[in-house]
This record gives sequence, structure tokens and C-alpha cells, in this order.
Amino acid sequence: MAETVRACLCTSLEKIFPTDEVHHAGTLCFSMLQNEKKSFQLAVRAEKGAVITWDVQSPLSAHTRAFFVRMMPAGLNAPKKSDDFYISKNKTEYPDLLTPLSENRCTAEYDGRNVIWFEIGGEQLPAGKHAFEISVHVGASEPAVCRAEIEVLPVSLPQQTLVYTNWFHTDCLMRHYGFEAFSDEYWRVTENFLRTAHEYGMNCVLTPLFTPPLDTKVGGERPTVQLVDVTVTGKDTYAFGFDKLKTWVEMCRRCGIEYFEMSHFFTQWGAKHAPKIMAKKDGAVVQIFGWKTRAAGKAYRRFLEQFARALTVVIDELGIRRQCIFHVSDEPNVGQIRTYKKAARIVHENFGDFKIIDALSDYKLYAKGLIQTPVPANDHIEKFIGKVPELWTYYCCVQADSYVSNRFFSMPSLRNRVLGLQMYKYDVKGFLHWGYNFYFSRFSIRQIDPFQVTDADNAFSSGDSFVVYPEKDGSPLLSLRLPVFYDGLQDMRALQLLESLAGREKTMQILEEGLKEPLTFSCYRHEDAWLLDLRERVNRAIMQYTAEK
Repeated sequence: MAETVRACLCTSLEKIFPTDEVHHAGTLCFSMLQNEKKSFQLAVRAEKGAVITWDVQSPLSAHTRAFFVRMMPAGLNAPKKSDDFYISKNKTEYPDLLTPLSENRCTAEYDGRNVIWFEIGGEQLPAGKHAFEISVHVGASEPAVCRAEIEVLPVSLPQQTLVYTNWFHTDCLMRHYGFEAFSDEYWRVTENFLRTAHEYGMNCVLTPLFTPPLDTKVGGERPTVQLVDVTVTGKDTYAFGFDKLKTWVEMCRRCGIEYFEMSHFFTQWGAKHAPKIMAKKDGAVVQIFGWKTRAAGKAYRRFLEQFARALTVVIDELGIRRQCIFHVSDEPNVGQIRTYKKAARIVHENFGDFKIIDALSDYKLYAKGLIQTPVPANDHIEKFIGKVPELWTYYCCVQADSYVSNRFFSMPSLRNRVLGLQMYKYDVKGFLHWGYNFYFSRFSIRQIDPFQVTDADNAFSSGDSFVVYPEKDGSPLLSLRLPVFYDGLQDMRALQLLESLAGREKTMQILEEGLKEPLTFSCYRHEDAWLLDLRERVNRAIMQYTAEK
């Protein structure tokens, strides 16, 4: 008698390697709300090159997408200063890329466990308890049958209130695909990537009024993606054209984007210079501001004064005044107070009617009154809690210690998802990350192939600089880290729904039930079962209090 295929269902929180053993038995059970997305994995043991096929029997099959989980190369696993909550700090590959499957079949790419990722949702699902049965075939082996029981609860998550921006780099798309800025292909591919970003929770987009002065070597430059046309009309006088910006806003609205994060008006790490700004002068397009521009000098100040007046008119015409966010300079430190203070004053004088935010983790800078809304890193946020009118946070390449949330290849998926619980508890209003699709090396010195280099040339831990991969047809391919992060956003919304039904005190009791210490940004249980069980308790409480209403 032929051997039975070895296969099992696993939760979306497991990162499964080919050498891992198939150890799960029994039925996978979970609940979800009608408008949620939920993912789980099918792990199948096979020899490389074998054909794996499967049949799905479920009322939810029409609402399901399947992806093959590919191992991706890892360079830098973690920075030197890092804690012990990692899968490993020396693996050369991790499961990350989700390749969509159009049929219920794939070819095994590894000797050992090959993984198919299933995602349910994306539209209103039929309520009720649904079986999800998968018959798995590999060659001549006896098929294995794996089962899940999924309860779709007859309630929906509320709209996301968190403002979430993951910096979108159109110049990286230009370099990777080889098209010009603002060509038809530019707009097509940009819209593809933005639609996927919004599908997984991003509702705010970095908008390049001028080429963003981010992650750029001093004296170097990134490809021009300036949305505003500038014409020099005389000494220190300018005219502005906003057609490209209007097209950008229209595109973003089609994609579901609600907020517009205007690119920084001063260079990163200290606000010492102006961004690269191109203008038509005497019939030729030339650079009029950049690394040679003194940030607080009269010439650039006069430019910004004129620009602010013109831009504000257009913003009001577009009806997005309340949805616009402005920046001074990214990540200043206490040693750069002098230059940042001058730059901040200019921005507040010209854009003081708008929300102004900056990634800023040194409380001393905020205490000096230099910024309306600081965005501290999640390993520095404790000093800001209860002391700012609106709490935001971010993480990047250095948030690798103290058990704070992040999204590196080498981290357990729990560490990615838990942020949603933390943001709910502390009523975080906005989350920022710098890399939706950064396909350059550090400081944008050279283009990299994201399928081969995942650490920005050994600069940032693999997984930090992007969460989508560029498909040949101009569409994004998901990393498994993107839907896992979205699960965290859904957890946050579910807790908000429960609070609207049961109140804050009861919701917090459920959230912290069974914890030895209160939940913080660095203190939580390092167990997948804890988070999954918590979400089930939240769902049961939602149903209980909904029935009582």
C-alpha cells in the first residue's frame, strides 16, 4: 500500500522551513468577522520537483486565494544590539515571498516541507460555521485530508481609524522597471502597488511634492519624482503647476487612500539642506535647490512662502485639507536642535494650519516645542505616553532590542502582529514605516535586485526595507509579513469594536487576561497560542455583547 502524504495545516504565525517536521494533527479551528481577511498554511512533505495537487471542499472556497511560500535569501539577520526573541540570527534563507497560484497545483521547490498559503476574505463572507477540507496529492502516494473549521461571525470590523503610512518609493519602481517618471507605465504600476498597499491597511501615502530627501547619501541624489512643476519667473519669484499632483490625488482616491503625507521640506538627520527641487529657468529644466542650499537661508525661505500659498489653494480645491500631513525633517537628534529649530519654524509659519509630524524619538526635542506631533520609535515611546496630544509610533532597522515589535525575516511572526494589540491599548493614532518598496542600497547609492538582496547591501536586517516584491507585469507580490501585519491591524479594530460594545475597562480585562504583567510595547507573552486564543476571546465577547445589545 502506498504511503500517505504527510501534510498538515498551520496558522499564519508559523514560519515554516523545508527541514521542519510535520507535527500538527487534528483540525485547525478559528473564527473571523465577515469583512476580515484570515490566512493559514498547508505544509506538505515532498521531494523537489514533485507535483503537489489539492482539492478544496468548502462554502468558502470561492472566497479563497492560494500562494506558494518561497524561501528568500537573507543577508543581515539582526543588528549587533538585539535581544533573544528571534527564530535565528544566522540563517541564509527564510520563508517570505508569496507567489499566487492560479490552479490547485504547484511543483515542490524543496526537499522537505513545501508550503501553500491560503487567504480567506476580501469581501463580505457568508456567516456561519464552515468546514474547509483539503485533499492533498503528491505523486502516487495516498492523499492526505486536512481539515479546518471556520466560523464567520455575523458582525463586521469597524473602519480603520489608525493613520498608517509605509513610505512608497516610486523612484524604486522607475529604476526596477525602466520607465520614466509620469509616463503611462509610471501611473499604471504606481496604481497597482498602491492598491495592494491599501488592501493591507495602508491609508496614507508619502506624496513627493519634491523628490523626497530620504535615505540619500550627502551630495548624492535619487531619481526625480517631483509632482509640482516649478518655473522661475524672476529673482526669488516662482510659478507653480499642480496638474501632476491632482492626477496623483485622483489615483490615490481610486485606490482607497485617504491621507496625503507630503514629502519633507528639509533633508534627513538634521534639516541642514533643502531637498532636490527642479525648475524651468530660461527655457531649461535645472536644479534650483539641493545640497548646496542653506536650509534656513533667505532664498529657500522665500520659495517656501510662495509655494505654501499656492499649494494651500490647490489642497482646498481638492478638498483634502484635513487629510494632509506635513513634515520638517526625518529623525533629528538632540545634537541637531539648532538647524531643526530653524527649519521647523519655517514649516510652522507656512503650514501651521495643517498637521505636522516627524519621526522624533528624543523627548527633549519635543519638550522644546519644535513639533506638533512627534513620532517616536516603539523602543522610545514610553516617555511620550500621556504627554502628547496624539500618540504616533514607528519602527525601522534599529528596533531590534527590548522585544519591541518589528518585521525582520529573522523574527517570529508573533513579533510582527503583536503591535496591533499594543497600539489599541495606548490609543495610538498613527503608525509610520520607511520601507514599503525600497529597492536601493543604503543611501540610495545603487539599485538592488530585491529577489537577491533583502538587506539593502548588508545595511538593514532583511525584511526592513520592503514588504512587497516587484512582479514582471508591474504588479506587487506579497511578502507573508504584509498579511501578518494586517492581522495586527484587524486585531486593533476588533478591540475597538469590543470597546464600543462593552466599554474600555472590560475590553482591557480581556486583553490582559492571563498576563503576569500588563501589556506594553516590550512586554507580552512570546507564544503564538496566547495571541490566537486572545483573538478568539475577543470574538466571543463581541458576539456576547452584540446579542445583549
